[in-house]
Amino acid sequence: MNRRHFLASSSALTVTALFGATPPKRILLRSSWQTVNIGDIGHTPGMLRLLEQHLPDAEVKLWPSDVKNGVEEMLKQRFPKVEIVKGPEHLKAAFKDCDFLLHGSGPSLVAQKDVAKWVKETGKPFGVGGITLPMQGSSSTKPSSDSTISETIKLLSQAKFVFFRDSKSLELAKAKGCTAPIMEFGPDGAFGVDLRAEAKAEAFLKANGLKAGEFLCCIPRLRFTPYWVIPSKKAKFDETKHTRNEAMKEHDHAPHREAITRIVRETNMKVLLCPEDETQMAVNKEMILDKLPDDVKAKVVWRENYWLTDEAVSTYIRSAGLFGNEMHSPIMCIGNGIPAIVCRWAEQTTKGFMWQDIGLNEWLFDFDNEADVKRLPEVVLAMAKDPAGAKAKAVKALEVVHARQKAMMDAVARG
Repeated sequence: MNRRHFLASSSALTVTALFGATPPKRILLRSSWQTVNIGDIGHTPGMLRLLEQHLPDAEVKLWPSDVKNGVEEMLKQRFPKVEIVKGPEHLKAAFKDCDFLLHGSGPSLVAQKDVAKWVKETGKPFGVGGITLPMQGSSSTKPSSDSTISETIKLLSQAKFVFFRDSKSLELAKAKGCTAPIMEFGPDGAFGVDLRAEAKAEAFLKANGLKAGEFLCCIPRLRFTPYWVIPSKKAKFDETKHTRNEAMKEHDHAPHREAITRIVRETNMKVLLCPEDETQMAVNKEMILDKLPDDVKAKVVWRENYWLTDEAVSTYIRSAGLFGNEMHSPIMCIGNGIPAIVCRWAEQTTKGFMWQDIGLNEWLFDFDNEADVKRLPEVVLAMAKDPAGAKAKAVKALEVVHARQKAMMDAVARG
């Protein structure tokens, strides 16, 4: 018996012993929201891995929104037993066959209409794992009116459990009157990602003169993702969001340029500028690479092309750490024991506060707070100068994540 199978079997036995019930045999996972962002991709393989570890005997079907652009092939390679539901007839059969619906991680109850459809048509139980509950007027998702939140709370109250990926969302749900029997902090599913594309990562590092443990990753982000520049999204240009992006992009990237400059000049580390979504290669070039001093540019690598989650994670695990304005690359780093710093702002949801919830408050920066903006370069430099200490901090946070992941999977097992 290999170690992975032993741990998975032991977890299943523990669940049965504690709760005296047979885990759900057939689980329908509603997830996979889009493929233009490696974090949105990461929700699904992370949750599938947790189900594989903690409920190894369960049959899992995936009900996705989008698995195009090579994502379906990547998921099938890692999870060959998972059936991907396609089309209305296939979905109808899944509704009949599955015992339990699990709504995966996301910026909200993303598939609220689908969860309501499951409840209405099957009467079978459901649970929610690792979501943010958007505040009224949250700007990174559709604005949440009182009536919208009320409908969400009404549906969540029917769940067997709801795990929120940040404590702010948990507090809001309670304040709004959610009555689900189990409401707890449960980290984003992407913490569980173990996808790999080792050969691609090794080839990229070799071609760009990067050595394992001797570089940090940096990821940019505008206040609002400019989906209108991604052809596949077919999104209309948003003048208001574009104006806000233009107003804040220098403010939000100048601290990273300073951090990179100090890393290059004060350590032996290099820096990789890489993307989390399809718009960020251009942002990295405009706001960071092109504005760096020439001596610093010589030790900075700009990734020109988008990548998938497997190659990204295989690159992150070879780095000494990551910093930037994104959330899910840091999540996947910590999930693999790699140090990661998160910078956030008001336009985002409250998901960034999960860094406080797992004990990484020192690595969470509020870029609407000028004191945080000013202290970022020093903290990034400290990470670069003390890789072992940073690694230990990441591993300690991961222990918190693992404990909460187990609590969430125990709830799934109870059904």
